Amino acid sequence: MSKQRTVVITGAGTGIGEACARLFASRGARVALIGRRRAPLERVARETGGLALDGDAASAADWQRFIAAIKADGGAVDALIACAGGFGTGTATETDDAAWSAAMRANLDTAFVAARACLPDLIERRGAIVLVASIASLAAGPAVCGYTTSKHALIGLTRSLARDYGPHGVRVNAVCPGWVRTPMADAEMQPLMQRYDDTLDAAYQRVCADVPLRRPAHAEEIAGICEFLASPAASIVTGATLVADGGSSIVDVPTLAFDHL
Repeated sequence: MSKQRTVVITGAGTGIGEACARLFASRGARVALIGRRRAPLERVARETGGLALDGDAASAADWQRFIAAIKADGGAVDALIACAGGFGTGTATETDDAAWSAAMRANLDTAFVAARACLPDLIERRGAIVLVASIASLAAGPAVCGYTTSKHALIGLTRSLARDYGPHGVRVNAVCPGWVRTPMADAEMQPLMQRYDDTLDAAYQRVCADVPLRRPAHAEEIAGICEFLASPAASIVTGATLVADGGSSIVDVPTLAFDHL
């Protein structure tokens, strides 16, 4: 077996996934980069020495191909960082069957199918899984029914995997970021920018106005948490949900009016 640690990262072409790829590679890991778009994967692979594997992280057939390529490259999976995700906007009555299925596939199925495909190696290597969830796993925003529901389900998946595979030495944890400056979040700022004639920076400050740390995270900060949870430093941590939201989830919303007295 290879002595170099192999870390598989979904959604690795941009955002938190890209930041994870760069961090793990800088720590000497072999990184396998999975995503739908070939061009950004190849860019990150060139800069990290990683293996670019384009395809659908929610497809069992694609995972057979991914695992075969990883093994052909000389590795077995030591850690899975599941960053793939997507939107799921709209209230329940605004969400048709296709939109609901797309939200579940992007945010939940990608994590489940990835974990299932990697588990044989992870059991053998006593490895780790980190699922990148969201503060939408803990609370509901407006008109994001599919996203909120699928992200809540990631916490259940984390706990189920941790319970079933802990006896095999596999640790499974979730990270719940708040606002993170990524291309996906940049797109979510556009309505605020248009409504208030804000710059992108001002829009982020607007959504963080009641966050105790008063700022969004950088993708590199979330990558650092993922790296910790996948490392021996977290060897006794499993089934945990680590919230990384600048403190937004601790705010007692009904008392916000008192801030302005």
